[in-house]
Amino acid sequence: MKIVALVKHVPDATADRTFTEADHTTDRTGVDGLLSELDEYAVEEALKIAEAGDAEVVALTMGPAGASDALKKALQMGADAAVHVLDDALHGSDAPATARVLAAALTKIGDVDLVLTGMASTDGGMSVVPAMLAEHLDLAHVGLVGELSVDGDTVRCRCDNDTAAETVEAILPAIVSVTDQINEPRYPSFKGIMAAKKKPVDTWSLADLDIDPATVGLAGAWSVVHAVTKRPERTQGEIVTDDGEGGIALVEYLAAQKFV
Repeated sequence: MKIVALVKHVPDATADRTFTEADHTTDRTGVDGLLSELDEYAVEEALKIAEAGDAEVVALTMGPAGASDALKKALQMGADAAVHVLDDALHGSDAPATARVLAAALTKIGDVDLVLTGMASTDGGMSVVPAMLAEHLDLAHVGLVGELSVDGDTVRCRCDNDTAAETVEAILPAIVSVTDQINEPRYPSFKGIMAAKKKPVDTWSLADLDIDPATVGLAGAWSVVHAVTKRPERTQGEIVTDDGEGGIALVEYLAAQKFV
């Protein structure tokens, strides 16, 4: 069985994230990057399935040179191999372009039984790439999965939403996006860190995937950001001193702000 875990290198969510002035894309040079936290759950689930049976785990990413750090983390956790789609023309790619490139990469990897992704990326947060990917590959997609098991050629998933949970089965190959409730990602061990240095990492360009550069990146994006405005600094709130009339003053303030 071959499992591919999609991983993304994202700016640290705790840092002061900004956009570049030149083209309003996410600034990835002025802030530290790391493996998207939500993708760690996908890697962990892939490893758990592999440890329970005979499976190979491949980590796949698309991004600039720094994205190799996300692959490194996945390999240190226990993935067997990695693939990095690296091409300058990918800069500024939107979700449709990302899905197209990843679909081509998965096709080139070949014989993939299960694709695992996080429920969203911590920088874009769109949650649409897994479904788009499934459409490109004509595969079943199951999202918001909080528990899964593989039995033969079937994956059984518990899908959680705001009001209920439902059990969904899909025939492999399939694409499954998991939530942060599915497991507890492991920390790379010293042995895993050392072993990762010897694991194979393939780097593919758009030419390797037979994709026209004009159809991806900023040139091929379906949406364009024309301007970016920095979020205003938080201002100090109004302090209500309770001198016996505090409750009334609070209600009047809430009413004036149309909160009640």
